[in-house]
Amino acid sequence: MYGAPALPPDFVSLPYANPLAPKGGKVVFGNTGGFDTLNPFAQKGTPPWQLRFWGYESLMGRSWDEAFSLYGLLAESIEVPEDRSWVEFTLRREARFSDGSPVTVEDVIWSYETLGTKGHLRYRGFWSKVDEIRQTGPLSLRITFNTADRELALIAGMRPILQKAQWEGKDFAASGLSEAPIGTGAYVVEDFEPERQLTLRRNPDYWGKDLPFRRGTQNFDEMRIDFFGDQTVLFEAFKAGELTTYREFNAEKWASAYGFAAVVDGRIVKSEIPHQRPTGMTGLAFNTRRVPLDDWRVREALLLAFNFEFINETITGGVQPRIQSYFSNSNLGLRPGPATGQVAAYLAPYAGALLPGTLEGYALPQSDGTKRNRKNLRKAMALLEDAGWHVQDGVLRNAKGRALDLTVLLRQGDGEMKTVVEIYARALERLGITLTPELVDNAQYVGRQNEFDFDLTRVRRELSLSPGNEQRLYWGAAGAGQPGSRNLMGISSAAVDAMIDHMLTVEEPEDFVAATRALDRLLTAGRYVIPIWSFDKGRIAHAKELHFPDKLPIYGDRTGFMPDVWWYQAD
Repeated sequence: MYGAPALPPDFVSLPYANPLAPKGGKVVFGNTGGFDTLNPFAQKGTPPWQLRFWGYESLMGRSWDEAFSLYGLLAESIEVPEDRSWVEFTLRREARFSDGSPVTVEDVIWSYETLGTKGHLRYRGFWSKVDEIRQTGPLSLRITFNTADRELALIAGMRPILQKAQWEGKDFAASGLSEAPIGTGAYVVEDFEPERQLTLRRNPDYWGKDLPFRRGTQNFDEMRIDFFGDQTVLFEAFKAGELTTYREFNAEKWASAYGFAAVVDGRIVKSEIPHQRPTGMTGLAFNTRRVPLDDWRVREALLLAFNFEFINETITGGVQPRIQSYFSNSNLGLRPGPATGQVAAYLAPYAGALLPGTLEGYALPQSDGTKRNRKNLRKAMALLEDAGWHVQDGVLRNAKGRALDLTVLLRQGDGEMKTVVEIYARALERLGITLTPELVDNAQYVGRQNEFDFDLTRVRRELSLSPGNEQRLYWGAAGAGQPGSRNLMGISSAAVDAMIDHMLTVEEPEDFVAATRALDRLLTAGRYVIPIWSFDKGRIAHAKELHFPDKLPIYGDRTGFMPDVWWYQAD
């Protein structure tokens, strides 16, 4: 995107992979919930989330040690003009699907068209920006774009490539458990039991095993995912030796709950993986499509009533820092105080519509850490009264007598967030507000989020050091009313859309940083989410036979690290 890739043309392997890693062994992961489809690329159903990463490839691949660089995978060469109005790929002759058939230009074009029209919503935004896609040679194709967007050439290289012949006479969008899409990746589905387990096995004839990009990666012979009703049962299965690895997201639990025998005697190892990526956003999302959550004063009052310092001490021992903004912990995050320089210039045309704090500076409310949180609750009540809500007989009501009753949609098994909500609800009672957690099964949870059927719900948006078009999916106005959109909050802001436009069209890295910082201000001061704690490092407990390289990528424990560059080696 900017400058040149870090690796030379003759690189041996990715810098965070061990090119001498042995092949073999088995690893067992645990998921909560279940699955009802093996097609991770269609909108319908809930697949195992790992499936789209383990068995499928794209024309290019990402190095997780760089922010904005891709390297050839199914494609051996890439050509773009200076203005990036098109991109041309030439396929590797040796590229094969898992059934041994060659990857053709026809497969690539079909994949782009099908995903863009019948696939998951995350693929359709790109397709709307394609003016033409055509074959230019026996192994080459060109994609021409209809809009100015410098990132499109990179996104074009990241679409999964599927086999056209598999789907002739079949409805791709309606596929479920009958078959998994045939891919080009190193792993294929070997066995599954709905709601119980999914097993993938490494293809011994995998076409790309000798590519430098793949050297030292995809080392396990077998990878299995077992499914559990909730996180507590999953953790007990790990302690009992049924799973070989477990990611821990709670620092207090990491410090206090790992004294069981397998850790003490060394069969289980605790590894911490630092990273340099943005915090992203984790917390409780407000559905601003609903009254009164469409009023920023009500949202600010609810933020003030959320006693983070007390909740964090209760849940994590106060160890994990709070998320301060969407891109905090990185150079892309907003800077404290008033907007200045290019950030202020980008925001200036929208000054009249910006919420308080956007230009002047906004910081999340802080409590004194005590359970009562009196000062912030007084501020919250003042805002609620200003918005037309008053306490009557212990219940907060508006002028029409409507009580302020809210529900939080949660997935069954999300015990930690249920505890957070219960503590929060007791604080809101003091304002006359009722907050009720609704725990539903996986299918209901996905369906209700897709239909925006909630007041608040848990949200997690991982953000990278190379944000781009996916920002439209998360916060773009076009998705605010589109069922299935990832814009859970219902953000509809001309300023937000404009900042994303700037991010996609500027040519200088400093302008890109300014546009992203401006977007961060808009989202944070928009009061769309109650942020909780950040995942400041990866915490992975694993069998001692599992190993990873000493050199860690800047993204740390993220997609592309575990299990990609790990290996199995007994003593």
